[in-house]
Amino acid sequence: MSAALPRRPDFDAIAAWVKPGAHVLDLGCGDGSLLRFLREARQATGYGVDIADDNVLACARNGVNVIQSDLEAGLNVFETGSFDYVILSQTLQAMKHTERIVKEILRVGREGIVSFPNFGYWRVRAQLMAGRMPVSSELPYQWYDTPNIHLFTIADFEGFCRGHGVRILDRVVLTAGRSVSAAHNLLGAMAVYRLDRCGGGAPVQP
Repeated sequence: MSAALPRRPDFDAIAAWVKPGAHVLDLGCGDGSLLRFLREARQATGYGVDIADDNVLACARNGVNVIQSDLEAGLNVFETGSFDYVILSQTLQAMKHTERIVKEILRVGREGIVSFPNFGYWRVRAQLMAGRMPVSSELPYQWYDTPNIHLFTIADFEGFCRGHGVRILDRVVLTAGRSVSAAHNLLGAMAVYRLDRCGGGAPVQP
């Protein structure tokens, strides 16, 4: 029996949206934990994409199909609409070209799923008010070694979607693995969104 892999709080929210047997592309897939979870929980098939040698080797050990590629170079190797879902989990804040990757997600996938740490969370605000860059379970890096280059809030992301013709189909906001039902931008530590490319609709309220 294969060993269990670590599971982040956003995995269950993502899996709830993935239909059984779906074809999935996981961008910035790390060690393949999410794809393996989706395979076991939803009988999903698909591929991961990651640039790091260690992550590619870890995916192979975990039985996950992986393509070694730089996301910043785009997704030109994939045809339009070739996946049911394209997932970017906890990676958007590390991308240099936000607009390009979101556009590519919604070209390659029939739907996109994106999760990210919320920089508007009250504990993050408190650390900033104390004069320090925030460190938390969602933002675990120190300022000098972080891969994050575009930290943003739930309100920022929803404004981005409205301005770029991205429709928000669904949203889950989490803190300590539990759903947040109000004041999302203040009380939510992590956000997970389901998106498509059809017009600029308003966010779906959970």
